[in-house]
Amino acid sequence: MSWSELERLVCDAEVDAAMQRALKHCRSRKELILAARRLGYRITRIDLQRAWQKHQQLEQEAQ
Repeated sequence: MSWSELERLVCDAEVDAAMQRALKHCRSRKELILAARRLGYRITRIDLQRAWQKHQQLEQEAQ
């Protein structure tokens, strides 16, 4: 279920300026995961890895 948590985090951050500021200060995946967990989202390193892979795949398809 953590993939849905990542999607929820992204959707919430898109509309919440305070959350954007909190996440903007993250300098690593580990910091991002810890910040998200403090905000109540249960995401994992694997979720971020899958999201990055999906992003890369979509970029390649667009070219």
